[in-house]
Amino acid sequence: MAEGGSGNASAGNLPPGDPQLIALIVEHLKNRGLFDEFRRDCLADVDTKPAYQNLRQKVDNFVTTHLSTQEWNPSNNKNQMRNGLRQSVVQSGMLESGVDRIITQVVDPKLNHTFRPHIETAIHDFLSGDRREESPSNSNPTTSEQTEQPEIPPATGPKTP
Repeated sequence: MAEGGSGNASAGNLPPGDPQLIALIVEHLKNRGLFDEFRRDCLADVDTKPAYQNLRQKVDNFVTTHLSTQEWNPSNNKNQMRNGLRQSVVQSGMLESGVDRIITQVVDPKLNHTFRPHIETAIHDFLSGDRREESPSNSNPTTSEQTEQPEIPPATGPKTP
C-alpha cells in the first residue's frame, strides 16, 4: 500500500495525458474493482438484448450447418474438428459484427450515465489523494496548533473559577 501512496505522490507531478499517469489511474480503477463492476453490469444485460440473441442464433445455425457437412467416425480427432469449426466461425466475420452490435446495445448506453460518473469520481479520489499526501507535510504546523489549542482551554479553564 505504501507503493500506491508513493504512486499518488508522483502522479501529482505528471502532466495530464502522461502515459505513467494514465497507467496509475487505470491501476487505481482496477484496484477499486470498477472494471469488474462494469463487466458484471454489462453481462447482466447482455442476454436480454436482440443483438446477442441474433448473434447466438447465427452461430448456432452456422455450427449446425458446418457439422452437417462433417462426416463423423471414431477415429476423427475432436480437437482438430473443434479448431476447424472455431476458425470457420471467426473467418465468417459474424462474431466481429455481432459483437459490435452487442457493444452498441449494452455498453454504449451505460457510458455517459453509469460508467463515466464512477470513473470521474474514482479519478477525483485518486488525484485528491495526492493533495492529502501533500497536506500532512503542510499541515504539521496545523497539527501542532491543534495540539496547542486543547492545552490553552484547560489552562484558561482552571484560572477562570
